[in-house]
Amino acid sequence: MFSQLSDKLQDIFKDLRGHGSISEANINDALRQVRLALLEADVHFQVAKDFIARVKEKALGQNVLRSVTPGQQIVKIFHDELTQLLGGDNEPLNLAKPARIIMVGLHGAGKTTSAAKLAAYLKKQGKSPLLIACDLQRPAAINQLAALAGQVGVPIFKPEPGQTDLVQVGKKALVWVETQNGDVQIFDTAGRLEIDETLVNELKKLCHLVQPQEILLVCDAATGQQAVNVATHFHETLGLTGLVLTKLDGDARGGAALSMREVTKRSIKFAGVGEKITQFELLPGPTCRPNPRDGGCG
Repeated sequence: MFSQLSDKLQDIFKDLRGHGSISEANINDALRQVRLALLEADVHFQVAKDFIARVKEKALGQNVLRSVTPGQQIVKIFHDELTQLLGGDNEPLNLAKPARIIMVGLHGAGKTTSAAKLAAYLKKQGKSPLLIACDLQRPAAINQLAALAGQVGVPIFKPEPGQTDLVQVGKKALVWVETQNGDVQIFDTAGRLEIDETLVNELKKLCHLVQPQEILLVCDAATGQQAVNVATHFHETLGLTGLVLTKLDGDARGGAALSMREVTKRSIKFAGVGEKITQFELLPGPTCRPNPRDGGCG
């Protein structure tokens, strides 16, 4: 992930650092190249536009242009803004008791698999996770989660066959968890092919009942430009606390990650980087590392 974007940025920065003096024309040319690189990486056009505006304002400051190494200073500005865009304020999961996590997202994003992967990750960290099946729209999802729970080795709550009332299922699940020796509750929820009011209202009711510490949006990394609309709607409605990106092994661009991080101002908590239950990790950032001599990339 980010390999295409990182390679292009490294080339741009290398050229910029090579200038002995910097003019507004040099800066505009570099900004134009960065903007194209972001768009090619499938970053939402408004996110790219706002990013370029922030960098330009800082890069044209007199202290930068008059410095001994203006090219290196501007490269550092680019690097710092990219770090912030990806999530320089990333925070770990809030696992304060009762440690309830709700996974939300569109159909096909990978919520069920991500819920099981998160359980496996937490179990490896010494926690005792519980999986709770709340997808009443797709019976296969309950069976899938049950199979994955068996693979991970964690208890699972399954609703009664034919149950259609999500709130009632949630209430029964909360009673069930009191009988289990678990310390983190992970709720897998239903999705739709696109956001609709029925889905949103169901999720709002469940969140009101459960009062989760974390509401994580699970989104396919290949969603592209639609990622902004999906993330914005879920965040405005539910108040997301974090993001989970799936199928990153099939997308080297990383645009969805950057776009959703920017519009929600929420951390990308985890990334699914393969089909195996263990391929779930903290999201790696762009490989643009500060140079210890001048603070730039390289």
